[in-house]
Formats: sequence, C-alpha cells, structure tokens
Amino acid sequence: MLTALSGLMSKPVTGAQAERFEMNFMDPDLVRKLWVVNDGVMGGLSQSRPRDDPEGVIFEGLVSLENNGGFASLRGPVTLPSGTSVLALTARGDGKRYKMLLRTESAARAPTYQCDFEAGDWHTHEFFPENFEARFRGREVEAPPLALGQVTEFGILIADMQAGPFKIQLKSLGSR
Repeated sequence: MLTALSGLMSKPVTGAQAERFEMNFMDPDLVRKLWVVNDGVMGGLSQSRPRDDPEGVIFEGLVSLENNGGFASLRGPVTLPSGTSVLALTARGDGKRYKMLLRTESAARAPTYQCDFEAGDWHTHEFFPENFEARFRGREVEAPPLALGQVTEFGILIADMQAGPFKIQLKSLGSR
C-alpha cells in the first residue's frame, strides 16, 4: 500500500516495493502545493519562486546578502513510509550547493535536518539519515537522530553566502 503524501502527487509502487513512494515533479498540479520561505522572514531581500515545466518543477530566484539575508527555500508536505532508509532526488541545477531539508515536527522552533548536495547535470542524489545535521536558523543544534519515517516536510534550500541568481530543477523525490 502507498503511504499518503499529504495531497502531493505520487506514483503508486506495488508488490514487494509497496512501502516505497515517488513524487513526480513533472505534474503541474504539484507546483500549487509547494511554497517558498525566503530570508524576508528576518528582513532579507532574497526572492524565489517555483514554476511548472514539463521536465520538472523549476525553483529559481536571486539570493541577496543585503539586510542580513542570504537564503531561499522551496518546501512541501510529505509523509514517508516508516521503513524508508534512503531518499533519492533527481535534479539538475546551476552547479551551486543546495541543501535537502527535512522536518519531523511542525512547531516553529523545531529544527530542520539538512544535507548538502551540488546540482549540476541531471543526477539522482541519495540521502541517508546519518548524513543529515539538525539545524535551527542555520546553527547546529542537539536533536534526536533523523528517522525518515517521521518526516512531515521536505525542502530545497540555497544559502551559505551564495549571492546571485540560482536555478534548480526537480524531477522526482522517492524512497529506496
């Protein structure tokens, strides 16, 4: 049985792989279920937006370091199967360093779990729980180890003083 994806489009997986899922970012309806969180929440001036594309959702914008800013992120709800041991993101980008974000709690002061990756040509990036660091507002914090089956939100973040335009395209996010 396919685990619910909180309203996001998914491709059912049957048989022995029934506890796997896949989010298809080539589905235009998916774009309407995503949202951005930029540094404007703390006075920054960065701008970003998702947009529909037949090859997968494009997340693009401009990171500004003015007013102590410096980040932009794309987020969406997700519920991962309890036995998930690895996430696979198929994406391409501009060669910049991005972060996969995962949240297990919806509280405002809850940490995000983050793992860096570089987005160049089309590539499937694999993310293992032990590779994620718990962070809150960019700083490392003490938190329980990441359990992928408890994730309620995913995101893509660009930060770390990478000022200027950026563009990353997401094709799919799935479990393995």
